[in-house]
Formats: sequence, structure tokens, C-alpha cells
Amino acid sequence: MALSLLFAVIAPAVLPDPLEAGWAGEPVCEVLQENQAMRMLRCSFPPGIGHEKHRHAPHMGYVLTDGKMQITDSSGTRTVEPKAGGSWAQQAETVHEVVNVGETTAHYLIIEPKGVPHE
Repeated sequence: MALSLLFAVIAPAVLPDPLEAGWAGEPVCEVLQENQAMRMLRCSFPPGIGHEKHRHAPHMGYVLTDGKMQITDSSGTRTVEPKAGGSWAQQAETVHEVVNVGETTAHYLIIEPKGVPHE
């Protein structure tokens, strides 16, 4: 038991990917399309709901509805207000946590390649 405890302390925690991550034990993303190379997720965040700390492989995203999100990452915490029709692309792995601090449900599409190794 002491050895397993030692490994738990030494080994870095593997963060969940966007599909595995949820909020308070509940999923926030669902798979819309998936094949051997890519998958597309739809993630929905009602007011007060977020996405626990998770990792993304390089990916693209599309904003389906306006929203107001608080993002916490290695740069700190900030509030952003993405607008419907907006998009983004990340060329490197990212880690963050988000919470909907607005008054409406925010919806996003996330498109990511499969088989990209995580750091």
C-alpha cells in the first residue's frame, strides 16, 4: 500500500480530455461525429456550469451561441464573451477550466484529431 501511495504522489495526474471531463460528475460534451482520424464534440454550459480542469490536443472550435465564460489556465483567470459564429484554433496542447458566468446557456463545437500524443 505504501508503494502505491508513493506512486500516486510522484506520478503526475493525467487530466481528462474534453469528453471525459464534466462538471460535478455530469457530462457537458457529447460526440456528434467520430471516425478513426477525428471527432466533433458539442459542449453545452448552462449558467453556473463549467468544464473541470482538462486537456486539449491541438484542436479547432466554433461558437454556436453567445456566452460569457470564465477561463482559468496557466496565464491566470479571465472572463471572455465569445460571440456566435466565432471560431478558434489551437496548435499546441492546452489545459484549462471554464465556468459559464453568464445568464444564458453557451454551446460550442470542438473538432480534434485522434491519436495526438499528450505531453
